[in-house]
Amino acid sequence: MKLAAIDIGSNAIRLLIEEVRQFNGEIRIDKVSLTRVPVRLGEDVFTKGFISEEKIRQLVKTMRAFWYIMDVHQVEMFRVCATSAMREAKNRKKVIETVEREANFNIEILSGDEEANLIFRNYFSQNLNSKENYLFVDVGGGSTELTLIKKGVRVKSQSFNIGTVRLLAGPIDKKIWKSIDSWLANHAVKTGNLVAIGTGGNVNTLFKLQGKKPLETITSLEIKNLYKMLSEVDLDERIFTYKLRPDRADVILPACEIYLRIMASAGIKKMIVPKIGLSDGMILNMAEQLKVE
Repeated sequence: MKLAAIDIGSNAIRLLIEEVRQFNGEIRIDKVSLTRVPVRLGEDVFTKGFISEEKIRQLVKTMRAFWYIMDVHQVEMFRVCATSAMREAKNRKKVIETVEREANFNIEILSGDEEANLIFRNYFSQNLNSKENYLFVDVGGGSTELTLIKKGVRVKSQSFNIGTVRLLAGPIDKKIWKSIDSWLANHAVKTGNLVAIGTGGNVNTLFKLQGKKPLETITSLEIKNLYKMLSEVDLDERIFTYKLRPDRADVILPACEIYLRIMASAGIKKMIVPKIGLSDGMILNMAEQLKVE
């Protein structure tokens, strides 16, 4: 059967459709379609505190389009989740009611912990070395989720209000940076020999720009060099020279800053980039529920 996940993020809205099959108690998931629309809700929320009427209209139109795409693919089950920007929007109740009334979708607002939990579900689908220690680092538009994994067991997760769109909107309170450093010092640094697992569109783009292949890693030095290379040109040149979408070309620099800060603070030198994210975790969660039923 086909399942769908809609992730209403701070930078973009994504519709992921996947085919889920079960055989002898095992689940197999194959991607069918991924649609991404850059409705940057965080652009409003992180500067004004609410989602503007224009952004609400864009959101409704996007959700209506997603409904037809799901209908064409004959999706049987779906889930719609919103993250940081919607969590903080003062008018989120109005936005949710408008989308339900005009696009027939019920939006579920995830807490930071719930978001981290869904992202972590992808860990077991990646066939990673169960003897290694990992730090999941998911950098979004409005928040960054960190999850520490010791020998296949999740030890600790935390969500922080630092994201790429939020950084573009203005400087981040130093207390939040210090809280990340403190969390890493108390949990990750003591673990030692950590490998990062980077998720999100920005790190996927960095991985591609570096010419990496699946199962390879990207180092903090390579990310630092990419940051230098990208920051030396203006936005237009970044878009055309490196073939980046406009809504990726501006947020990729703050993404580099976040990844580099976290890797340095945790003493991490290399990162795995498995091309997974929140929407994958949402579908995996639905598939596991179907398996139980």
